[in-house]
Amino acid sequence: MSRTYKIHPIVIGTKIFDKGMMTFQHDYGQQYTIPIYSWYIEGGDKTILVDTGLMGVIQSEDRQRAIGGKIYTFEQGLSKWGLEPKDIDIVIHTHLHNDHCENDFKCENATFFAHELEFESCYNPHPLDFRYMADFIEELDEQGSMVHLSEDKEIVPGIRMVHMPAHTKGGMSVLIETEKGTAAISGFCTILENFYPPRQILAMEMDVIPPGTHVNAYQAYDLVSRLKNEADIVLPLHEPMFAGISTIPDELPEEYYEILGR
Repeated sequence: MSRTYKIHPIVIGTKIFDKGMMTFQHDYGQQYTIPIYSWYIEGGDKTILVDTGLMGVIQSEDRQRAIGGKIYTFEQGLSKWGLEPKDIDIVIHTHLHNDHCENDFKCENATFFAHELEFESCYNPHPLDFRYMADFIEELDEQGSMVHLSEDKEIVPGIRMVHMPAHTKGGMSVLIETEKGTAAISGFCTILENFYPPRQILAMEMDVIPPGTHVNAYQAYDLVSRLKNEADIVLPLHEPMFAGISTIPDELPEEYYEILGR
């Protein structure tokens, strides 16, 4: 029998940009603030994070107001749960864009998991994909701390990484068993609206919205739809609703379930 876990979203930075960076073909020209999360997974024998967030964190009142929650440095965020970077045993990477791995080097005792295609992209990025910065992972990779995955993998009982190349070639969603079913941290940069679009999008006979940055728009659409159907709890990587929540699924608000139509 698999273990069940609790998921603690910790905001380790933010970005302000055009909303269309999240919602392909929709809402361009709207300024939008996204939280950047490191997700602490509690409940097993190992201390596990999904992604590590940004190193240079802007902790402004304006940004905290925009996302509805507190912004932490990596160390501050971990200390909320009685942890230090040296306590981390496993870091699971959705992908290796810089905002998801800048604090990796601080986790000196951790083993890191990412898809092999992410390493290829990181060391030889396409000019369009400027978000890869090999400096943040190269030393750890050289010392053997980075595990290059070529297929889906159960990291520990109840936590699986699934290859979903929507946002990047090696993007991996993380499926986590909880007391309320399977929670899925998306392997692509999205908000809840990507999975549950407003009426005007549904009226166009589109059930989901692909991420604004993607490898292939059609494939991205299908993968967003697939994850939506496979998970009981969808956790888009940059959804602001989770910024004010300490524990998932315990503290998911009514608003979340209303959006899901439950």
